[in-house]
Amino acid sequence: MTGREDTGRDAGYEERLRAFTGRELRPLTPAQDPVNQPMIRHWTEAMGDTNPVHTDAGAARATGRGGVVAPASMIQAWTMRGYAATVSPPAGRDGFDELVDLLDEGGYTSVVATDSEFTFLRELEPGDHVAVRETVESISAEKRTGLGTGRFVTTLKTYTDQHGETVATQRWRTLRFRPAPAPAPEPQAEPDPPPALRPRPAINRDNAFFFDGARQHRLLVQRCAACSALRHPPGPCCPECNSLEWDTVEASGHGHVYSYVVNHHPRHPAFDFPLLVAVVELAEGTRLITNLTGVAPDDVAIGMPVVLDWLDADPDLTLPVFRPAPTEAP
Repeated sequence: MTGREDTGRDAGYEERLRAFTGRELRPLTPAQDPVNQPMIRHWTEAMGDTNPVHTDAGAARATGRGGVVAPASMIQAWTMRGYAATVSPPAGRDGFDELVDLLDEGGYTSVVATDSEFTFLRELEPGDHVAVRETVESISAEKRTGLGTGRFVTTLKTYTDQHGETVATQRWRTLRFRPAPAPAPEPQAEPDPPPALRPRPAINRDNAFFFDGARQHRLLVQRCAACSALRHPPGPCCPECNSLEWDTVEASGHGHVYSYVVNHHPRHPAFDFPLLVAVVELAEGTRLITNLTGVAPDDVAIGMPVVLDWLDADPDLTLPVFRPAPTEAP
């Protein structure tokens, strides 16, 4: 075979890909704004991060710091280009665009992120001005994966401060792959479709106890074994005292509607519409997102007392739902 291989790539394709190793994809780009307290406060409130070193200068100094510091995981937020640049990107092309074009040429038109590895060298303080540049660290040989044949592309983002000193690095790996063609279906009579199942929850080691309890019609709430603080959604670390030890308590099943929405679209065949989605505050103080049942949308009110019910959606999934609490007879 000469000229082009059966993959549609020319004979010099591998060399052109290898030439990208070490190449700058995006030049050093400063953040639009320096590190500042208002954005730190917005971030911690949105993420539920209650560590006082991010918002209380006195608490930060008590730990030996000079003042408040930004959460380490916020590093990307400072250099994100923002809404205006996203909807109206600047003219011109950079190395990233050229690499995507070359990968598309090889048929690697689909992408999925595989992992992100951060290294933090120092904490950021208000007034620091962060910049970031991105280079290609490696492009793998062609691999066969469950998604299709592709290449792992690893890039390195280097974050520096206003003095040019590195404050963090991020190694970012994606799989650029060629989707496997779907086999042509054999013509056959269309069977009646099975009943639609509710989407499956993402179960992991932190929340498996919740769904195991639900199958037994028990509403379990995670409790810190050190300070007894309750928390939901479940997580590996107590946000109050940072302990990794925890157990569970069974909720009473009583609560009230903290907020709610009436969902009309998009429609899913496993749900009845309009769909009532509520944040219910339990008597124990934690809140969870759930469905309301046994009530019309017009009859729901903020603060309405509700009680626990159970939805056995299918043999593999049981979920807590809530219905209006019965009113006492006068």
